[in-house]
Amino acid sequence: MPFDSIDTILDFLEPVNKAFLSNDEGYKDSQLGNNIMLYDEVFPTLEQADLVIIGCNENRGAGVFQKQTANAADAVRKELYKLFHWHRDVHVADIGNIKPGASITDTYAALRTVLQELVKQDRKVLILGGSHDLTLAQYDLYARQQKIIEAVAVDAAIDINVESVVPADQFLMQMLTGEPNFIRHYNHIGFQSYFVHPGMLETIDKLRFDCFRVGKVKENMEDMEPVIRNADLFSFDISAIQHAHAPANHLTPNGFTGEEACMLMQYAGMSNHTGTIGIYGYRNELDTDNLTAKQISQMIWYLMDGMLKGKQEARLTDQHNFNEFRIAFAEIETTFLQSKRTGRWWVQLPEGNYIACSHQDYVIASQNDIPERWLRAVERG
Repeated sequence: MPFDSIDTILDFLEPVNKAFLSNDEGYKDSQLGNNIMLYDEVFPTLEQADLVIIGCNENRGAGVFQKQTANAADAVRKELYKLFHWHRDVHVADIGNIKPGASITDTYAALRTVLQELVKQDRKVLILGGSHDLTLAQYDLYARQQKIIEAVAVDAAIDINVESVVPADQFLMQMLTGEPNFIRHYNHIGFQSYFVHPGMLETIDKLRFDCFRVGKVKENMEDMEPVIRNADLFSFDISAIQHAHAPANHLTPNGFTGEEACMLMQYAGMSNHTGTIGIYGYRNELDTDNLTAKQISQMIWYLMDGMLKGKQEARLTDQHNFNEFRIAFAEIETTFLQSKRTGRWWVQLPEGNYIACSHQDYVIASQNDIPERWLRAVERG
C-alpha cells in the first residue's frame, strides 16, 4: 500500500545523525549498517519494510531534563549497525527520531501520529524510547481507532503509583482504568515483588489481568511465548534486566539476564499480531562501556530473528499445516491446534475463536483439568 501521508510523518521526524554514528572503517556488506534503509538525507522507501525503527528520546516523563538523554536512540543505533545481518528476508527501515515537543503531551501526539501512519500500512514498529510512559502514545494509537487490544509490559515495577507526580511511575493507571477503555487484557511480565504493594496485585487480579513474577517466568521462559503472541502492544522497560547485563538500569541488581531479555523480544518478533514494540528506560549517560546499548541492539537482532520465524507460520485457516487434537476436559469439548511448521499451539474458546497457548496447556487438558489460560480467557469474555 502506498504511504500517502509521508509529508505528515516528516513534520515530526529528525533524520538520523550520521556524524554521531560515524564508523571510520565503514560497514561490511554483511553488517546491518549496510542493510538498514536509513533516513539521513532522503526519506527511505517503506513499501518493502517489515520493521520500522523510530527513536524517541523523551524522558521528561521520568523527571529527566531533555538534553541529558538526547543521543540515547543513536547510542543504540551505533551498536545495532555493527551487528551482522542474518535475516535477509526481514527488511528494516530506520526513520530517525521524533522531534521533542514543547511539552511532553506534544511529544506523545507526535509519536502517536507517526505510529498511526505506519501501523495503518501494516508495518511492525519499534520505538527506541525514552521513559516508559511513552507506552501511552502506543496505547493512544489503538484507543483513537477504538480498537480493543491486548497489551504486554515487561518491567520490574508495576507503574500504578498514583501518589507519584512522575508520569513514568503511574501511567498504567490511566491506560488500564481510563474511560472509555480499549484494553481487553493486560499481561505484566517480570515484576519484582519488593517493588509492588501486595494490594496492587489483588486489584489487578480483580480486573482479570495477569501478572507474572520474575522468578516464575525464569523457571519456564517458553510459557511467555503465547502470552506475547496474543499482544497488539508490547512494551519493555530495561529495568527488568539485571544491572550486570544492563548497567543503565539503576533500579535493581536483579531481573532477567541479557539472554532472557533477547528471548522475550524474539517472541514479540514471532507474533504476527504484535504491531508496536517499545524499548524504554535507556539513558545513555548512565551506561557503562555502552553495554546497555549493546544489550538493546542484540534484543533488536533477536526481534528480527523472531520475525523471520513468524514469516514461516501458516494461517490458522490453512488446516493442512496444523495437527488437530479434539479433546474434552471437565465435560467441555474443545480443539487444540499445533503448527507443523513452528510447533506452536492454539486452543479454541467456546465462541469458536482460537487463542495462543502452550504445549503444557494441552497436557493439562488431556489430564481432564482446566488450563488456567483457557479459564481466564473465558472469564474475560
